[in-house]
Parts: sequence; C-alpha cells; structure tokens
Amino acid sequence: MSQNMASQTNHVDVLIVGAGISGIGTAYHLQKQCPDRTYAIVEGRADLGGTWDLFRYPGVRSDSDMHTLGFSFKPWKEAKSIADGPSILKYVRETAQENGIDKNIRFHHQVKTASWSSETATWTVTVVRQDTNETLLYTCNFLSMCAGYYSYKEGYTPEFAGRNSFKGQIVHPQKWPKDLDYAGKRVVIIGSGATAVTLVPAMARTAAHVTMLQRSPTYIVARPDHDAIADKLRKVLPEKTAYAITRAKNIALTKFFYNRTRTHPEKIKTQILGGVRQALGPDYDVEKHFTPTYNPWDQRMCLIPNGDLFVSINKGRASIVTDEIVCFTESGIQLKSGEVLEADIIVTATGLNLVSLGEIDVVVDGQAVDFSQTWTYKGLAYSDVPNLVSTFGYINASWTLRADVVANYTCRLLNKMKSTGTQQATPRLRAQDQNMTPRPWINDFSAGYMERMMHLMPKQGDHAPWINPQLIAVDKQMIVKSPIDDGAMQFSKVKTSV
Repeated sequence: MSQNMASQTNHVDVLIVGAGISGIGTAYHLQKQCPDRTYAIVEGRADLGGTWDLFRYPGVRSDSDMHTLGFSFKPWKEAKSIADGPSILKYVRETAQENGIDKNIRFHHQVKTASWSSETATWTVTVVRQDTNETLLYTCNFLSMCAGYYSYKEGYTPEFAGRNSFKGQIVHPQKWPKDLDYAGKRVVIIGSGATAVTLVPAMARTAAHVTMLQRSPTYIVARPDHDAIADKLRKVLPEKTAYAITRAKNIALTKFFYNRTRTHPEKIKTQILGGVRQALGPDYDVEKHFTPTYNPWDQRMCLIPNGDLFVSINKGRASIVTDEIVCFTESGIQLKSGEVLEADIIVTATGLNLVSLGEIDVVVDGQAVDFSQTWTYKGLAYSDVPNLVSTFGYINASWTLRADVVANYTCRLLNKMKSTGTQQATPRLRAQDQNMTPRPWINDFSAGYMERMMHLMPKQGDHAPWINPQLIAVDKQMIVKSPIDDGAMQFSKVKTSV
C-alpha cells in the first residue's frame, strides 16, 4: 500500500461508483426506497455528470430525446428535447443538488480495486485521490457500479500509417483542447458515428470546410429538436403529468420503430434513405454515402436534429467522402482511391474503448474475477459475484430507461435482504443452467466498438435469467415484475463463530 494510506476506513451500506446519470439516479432511488441505508458516491473526476462532463467538443449533445434520457422523477423543462451537453450537465447537477445527493459525492476518488469477503459480507474498496495521491479504503455491504461502459482514459484511435508526418493538429473528441481554433481551417473528421455527425455541422459554421471521411456509411435519421406534443401538453397539464405522458409516448414509439427494424428491415431502410434523398436532392449519391451494408439497428443509428448535417452539405460547407485511408501525409490524408484530402486539422472520431466495471480489479474471496468467464445475470450482475449490481443502459433506446430499471432492482434486492435477514445475494448457476449455450453479452449488434471488446465481457446464456436482452419489454418482465428470489439469486447469512 502507498505510504499515503489513510488510517481511517470509510464505511457505508452502499457504495456507488460514478457520479454520472446512472450514479445520480441510483442515489435518488436509494434515498426514496431504502432510506435506512447509508451511501456514498465515489467519482474519479473533479465534477459530476460523467459523459456530459467529459466530452467538450463542439456541438456535443444527446442523440436521445430528453424525455427518455432524463430521469423518470425529474421532468425535463427545457424547450429542446434533443439537448446540448451543457444543458444536460446542468440538469444532472440540479437533480443532485435538489435531492441532497451532491453532499454524498466524493470527487477525485478513483477506484482501483474491490475485494469481497464472504466471512464479513463486505467489499473493501481501494480508492486513490487524484488531487492528493492519497490512498483511501472504503468498506461497504453492497457495490453499485455506475461507471459507464467506456474508458475515461482515452478513446479508440486506429493505427494510421504516417500519422507522425502530418504537420497539422490531430484531435480525438474525448480529449478536446479548450483553445482549438478551427475558424477558417480545413477540417477532416474521420468517422461516421454519432460524434462525427455532431461535429460536422458544429465545426462547419466557422471552418473553411469540413469533410467527414468514412470507411462505410451509417444510417442517419433527421428529426426536430423540439417535441411538438410535449410542448402542447405542458400548456394544459401539470408539469409532471405532461412529462410522464411524453415519456411513455416516446418509449412506445422507440419500441415500435425498433421492432419494425427487426420485422420489416427493408421497409425501414427504404423509409430512412427516402428521407436522406428528400433532404439532399436527386443528384446526391445516397447509395454510396448513406447506405450501410447492414440492416437498420444492427448498429446504432445516428440522429441529427433539424437535419443539421444535411443543411451543412447543401450549403457547401461540409462534404462526405467514403473511402479507405492509405496513410497520413504532411498536408492531409492519402486515400485508397488516389484522392488526397488536404487538412489543417484532423479529428479522429473513431470511437470508444469499452471496459467492464470501470477498469477496476475485482477479487472475490481471494480469487481475481475474470469477467469474461462469468455469466451475466439479467444484464446487471455476474455469476458468483456477490452483492454487486452494474448499470449498463440500452443500445437501442435511451440509456436512462435501463438505468432506472437497474436502480429499482437494486433497491428491491437490498430490501429483500433486509426482510430475510440475509447479508449476501449471489447469482449462481443452478443444475438446469450448467449446459447453457454461450452467446456474446451484446448479441446481434455489429458496431465496431462493441465487437472489439466483446471478448472481455461476460457470457450470455440461452435462457432467463442468464440473458441480456436489451429490450424494454423483456426487461419489464424479467427484472421489474419477476420475483427477486428466483432461485438463481441465492441469499445467505454470514456464518458467525460460536
């Protein structure tokens, strides 16, 4: 241990790791449903907000509507339903302050290890204070992992030949420089995902020209940044009622649209591409630049508010190039087609690095846990890992919808332990689970950032509760309505010595 190890050990009933949307939401539900439990939130960064504090690139915004990305218990009051990053951060901060959650956050607290002891039914969590380099110990009876799904250390950037020869500036959106001046500059953005389609119109306002360079297209859907129905409801109904109705409406629409992509993919594809053709005109090569090789929602689709990307293209301030990179040159990028893209700034919007449980080392009764060898329990816990729930949102809907479900489950689990006088709750494979066919933790989703790291994630079985369906309707039955004591989640008491 470090010489700076504090002598005092901090103990709480529940330790929440991460002060983003998931962590703040979990704290709220704990306060309401388990008011007798003490808790703390440890956050490695200097502020709350998670994703919305980390990303500072131009135009950063949600790609889900705020009536579903927002908390179920706090209405989104702003006019725009597709909100910018600073507005979302303000909303999360307000939530923490209004409910006294901010008083329980320990900033600069980076979790390094978590070790479980069945003898005492406690987790011992090692934390390094980023501001003082002091090492602290926390103990807790239950660990709620709300650290997100990607590494905060750095984003994913492929190896580009000749990278060091480029004379301009290379920037990754995850580490955006405060003082980056792109006015009047030629910008090439590598990527075709949500970050790239956000950056293009934002930077195109002042850049000389912005080129989005993609190896392959992504499905892109334009929609208004205001919810007209929500606006009308707010005028005639109480705020919370209007919010609840809008939230239910948007959940239903998302579910309907996703189901249609599964049952009628060609119809949805035609509909999406028809919208692109209408926006860009009959002469634009939609087949080349906007038609993926996969079906809608086999990868995450990109939302563009008010068609801002199309507007930038139509104005000639932005363009899309679909090609492969041979190498970087002194003045830009050499493409496989022979074309050279001249650039002053290159933005590598090439994705994230997925991690499990916030990159912490987990030990159970002296044995290091290899999460790739565990089975996922309802997509929120891991076989043979006691008193731990991990939050991972939806890939085909708003993150917060599932974070709410997981937080409520956590509270139900804690209250079940209290009512039964048990101290340990562990998902364990039963006899009927021993010969399950393993499947990837996220199934039928071919996004590169998922596929790169899927081998590190837990396995998914072929029947409940050892599945991670990523479907609201299935989660409602499996997590919300199913009994906590299902035979696979096994409860036990600490063995006391006589």
